[in-house]
Amino acid sequence: MTQKSYYLGVDIGTTSTKSVLYTKNGEVVANHTINYPLHTPNPLVAEQDPIEIFDAVLGSIRETIRKGGIESNHLNFISFSSAMHSLIAVDKNGDLLTNSITWADTRSAEYAKKIKEEHNGHEIYLRTGTPIHAMSPLSKLIWMQSEKPVIFSKAAKFISIKEYVFQKLFGRYVVDYSIASATGLFNLQSLDWDKEALQLAGVTPDKLSDIVPTTYQLIGVKQAYKNFMGIDSDTPFIIGASDGVLSNLGVNAIDPGVIAVTIGTSGAIRTVYDQPKTDPKGRIFCYALTENHWVIGGPVNNGGIILRWLRDEFAAAEVETAKRLDIDPYDVLTKIASGVNPGSDGLIFHPYMTGERAPLWDANARGSFFGLSIHHKKQHMIRAVLEGTIYNLYTVLLALEELTGEPKRIQATGGFARSEMWRQLMTDIFDKPVIVPESYESSCLGAVVLGMYAMGEIDDFRIISEMVGNTNTHYPNEETTNVYRELLPIYIRLSRMLQDEYESIASFQRKHLGEVK
Repeated sequence: MTQKSYYLGVDIGTTSTKSVLYTKNGEVVANHTINYPLHTPNPLVAEQDPIEIFDAVLGSIRETIRKGGIESNHLNFISFSSAMHSLIAVDKNGDLLTNSITWADTRSAEYAKKIKEEHNGHEIYLRTGTPIHAMSPLSKLIWMQSEKPVIFSKAAKFISIKEYVFQKLFGRYVVDYSIASATGLFNLQSLDWDKEALQLAGVTPDKLSDIVPTTYQLIGVKQAYKNFMGIDSDTPFIIGASDGVLSNLGVNAIDPGVIAVTIGTSGAIRTVYDQPKTDPKGRIFCYALTENHWVIGGPVNNGGIILRWLRDEFAAAEVETAKRLDIDPYDVLTKIASGVNPGSDGLIFHPYMTGERAPLWDANARGSFFGLSIHHKKQHMIRAVLEGTIYNLYTVLLALEELTGEPKRIQATGGFARSEMWRQLMTDIFDKPVIVPESYESSCLGAVVLGMYAMGEIDDFRIISEMVGNTNTHYPNEETTNVYRELLPIYIRLSRMLQDEYESIASFQRKHLGEVK
């Protein structure tokens, strides 16, 4: 009798690590999530404790396997997804010299600006596919060399959080094409480190990990970790790719013209090409899924993190009500927002609370409400925040359309996709049908499908269409869409007009709030 096979996908995210156990047809057997904090002592710093994240990886795998109640020899493999752009310095013994400096950390913003203006930054972007921005490890390395010279000189390796996890598990420094392609140091054509970028960053190849395909397998996890997780010693670990590109795979957005939109802590719009493609205007990224699949698109800093800010700072009474009724506080907020007219009666919110990546690529960008008048109430501000988050994604879609043409289909995923109100909001603002697949944990499912490909169980990615179901298809409401067609040009003009003022107010904040270097 053939044993039933199981597959485990692990996503090392910005605010949590999730593990999901699947059957071969994509059915979820069990899952477990472990949260951890993002340390933000001031507006510029965004770090995490790598040890805390490593423990979360081990714990989420252990608990998912336990919940699934499967025998260890029924687990085919474990495949990984991870957030991009993190940077960790370690010494010759592998001990930490820094925390994990995340994509949201903007201390290197001024150095990114110098790369653009003084150091051939645009040509480096065209070769590496990573826009020149404070999120990029390239910018972070230049900042560290200048601002943290003692740490920089002591560092034996500069790695990402996924590389840290794999080094702990296997004692090897390896980085997949996908994570490498998000560093600003990786040449998309040669699939190797870019000489000019490394020279600019002040590092040599021996200070970085060995580059491997996203299908690369490691076997022989260290004994103590094997025992803790409850797996066999010969269980293959597939190094996998980044969360963004795997999310495209996990929602079946891999064919030409199919767009994936994700809103988690941050957000992104992406599509797949069969070769690297960069933007003459420098607005979009290009990251690897495999050697033959390249994901292009734009990320935004400000997704679900804005809704969390709204909940924590404006909605204490609503949160208390939700607790009494035993419902999700976010459901209360979206219900309040749904009672306000589309367009929030002329109130516009720019959601640049953590700076912004696409389409501005400006770490100094700051949030604002525009159009406030005496008749606006808290409920208007709540709806304006939701709308502004989607407006921002729409501007990224415009840039992507300029390069790839009008999309055939939009697949949406992420925590926001659980909300019917948010799904319809996106549909009306985008003025296009939006399809929401069953699986909200698309990066974990994408990691599993990539693992099946790596193990030779499938020849291509078309199997994903059998594993992803459509639970909701939303269509634009013409009357509502017309309202947004009036407001979107105002939103876009304002963000352009305020660019000089963003730098001024960010400079003021750095001066008066104090910069932690």
